[in-house]
Amino acid sequence: MASATHWQILEQRISSAVKLPQRAVAVAFLDAAPSGIEKFAGAEPSGCSFWRLAAAGRSFYTVPENHLNCAVGAYTHRIPLSSAREKETDHTLKMMFDLGYLKPEEIQQIPTLPKTPAAIAYASLGDASFAPDVVLFACKPSGAMLLNEAAARAGIASGAPALGRPTCMALPASVQAGSILSLGCVGNRVYTGLGEEELYFVVRGKDLGALADALEVITGANDAMREYAEERREQYATA
Repeated sequence: MASATHWQILEQRISSAVKLPQRAVAVAFLDAAPSGIEKFAGAEPSGCSFWRLAAAGRSFYTVPENHLNCAVGAYTHRIPLSSAREKETDHTLKMMFDLGYLKPEEIQQIPTLPKTPAAIAYASLGDASFAPDVVLFACKPSGAMLLNEAAARAGIASGAPALGRPTCMALPASVQAGSILSLGCVGNRVYTGLGEEELYFVVRGKDLGALADALEVITGANDAMREYAEERREQYATA
């Protein structure tokens, strides 16, 4: 397993190239509870709420029972619900359908994890004592542009269009296909405090080194292209 120092270096390399409003979040889907990291105690309204805690510097792991307050998040993380919770799910989905927020046929199109994790570990990227399956970057569009261009250069982009609701499906989508842009959803923005001007870029942990390498080239290229565009604007703009 890569050391925490490895993830710290990668976080520093990426955050020096891209202005990020908060720290990147490392997430790992595990077959057993990890050692050396605390088990989450308490309650949160959704699985994405744990991203907020990790971005603020907490390192911890959850178990499936911690994810039952959000039927949609439980679905994307393939966490089975009790019969009582399944009724809540049906009620939640009916509300979404009735509001026109979601169509019934869209459910089958939502990516899910391949299997139920026994535990899910969370940490700020540089503090991670585990190898993340995915890393989430909350960023402004200009930062997402650079990360997306770097992913394309590194050959780790999924090629998928930016995803919408639910935000949590971006994690299994990235695990399956590569880097993902997510526009977020209203629930996630409430639960995490994601700004109106921010969105997510999600990348597989194993691809993070390639992303950082490509980002160095992309940021230099963008600086040069900015100068080129500014010169052309000065030369040709008449309005």
